[in-house]
Amino acid sequence: MNGRRKLEALGINLPLLPTTAVGSYPKPVELTRARTAHARGEIDHAELRRLEQEATAMWMGFQNEIGVDVPVDGEMYRGDMVAFFAEEMDGFERGGLVRSYGNRFYRKPIITSEIGWKQPMTVDWWRYAQSLTEAPVKGMLTGGYTVMDWSFNEHYPDRREAALAFSRELRKEVEALIEAGCRIIQIDEPALSVRAGELDVAIECMRVTTEGLDAYFLTHACFGAFETVFPGMLEMPVDNFDLEMANSGFDLVETFHRHGFGKDLSFGVVDIHSHVVETAEQVAERVRMALQSMPAENLWVDPDCGLKTRTVEEAQAKMRAIVQGTREVRTELSAVAR
Repeated sequence: MNGRRKLEALGINLPLLPTTAVGSYPKPVELTRARTAHARGEIDHAELRRLEQEATAMWMGFQNEIGVDVPVDGEMYRGDMVAFFAEEMDGFERGGLVRSYGNRFYRKPIITSEIGWKQPMTVDWWRYAQSLTEAPVKGMLTGGYTVMDWSFNEHYPDRREAALAFSRELRKEVEALIEAGCRIIQIDEPALSVRAGELDVAIECMRVTTEGLDAYFLTHACFGAFETVFPGMLEMPVDNFDLEMANSGFDLVETFHRHGFGKDLSFGVVDIHSHVVETAEQVAERVRMALQSMPAENLWVDPDCGLKTRTVEEAQAKMRAIVQGTREVRTELSAVAR
């Protein structure tokens, strides 16, 4: 079943070229300060959660206002995409700070015992975000291969066993999201192309987490050497690959044109590492470029990655350009179809 028919079977009808965000939005300054104060013990958890909810509501209101087709909660409750899950699950200890990129650091978790899912980690946030919009809100998790790759492993005999252990437990979070009503779920695997020789492990992890579950699945990957894992990565059991394209100069478009893609593609049209805000006209031109290699029925439009490294103003301007530029192309396609 192709992606659009699967979505319709799930009761979700999206326009051509659905717009979405990858996951994170920048936190308002007051929330960033509150997270620091909470870490110092200066405010309690209830006050922090109140501010996280306010920020989530702000981003949901913004996405409603501009008309994002598949909004996200913005991850106001997360520090980063791996440490958050390690802190919420059994089997991890907090590690020291390591550099992720640029001047960004995260606390690399240490796997010290059997990994275990304790309780829903993202479901309440998904429910809250969904209560603020009529559009289908995307659930967002980090996959087993990336969590393993970005952690120290002091318990499992090898990398595969560690990744599979997390993937089996993550499946319980996916099941909880589906039970809550979530039908579009993104499982991030930015480490997908780090070691081409382990592509089969990443695919096995995704299968363990998603196989047989009734949802439309995406995986997000970015800033990697995708040419080293293409076309093998298409064996991953997901409906949609969400890929960074703008930062790499759209160099994969020709590859996709030559070999075909065969799945839905969320096409990154704005560079999340640049302060420069793309125009709606630039976005429209990039979508038209993508349509030379992909049927419109298979194409989604979004940023390269999460926008948390931009200012609130930059992130909102980039999302406005995405929505406006995509609408322009939709209008053109509609006129041709008449």
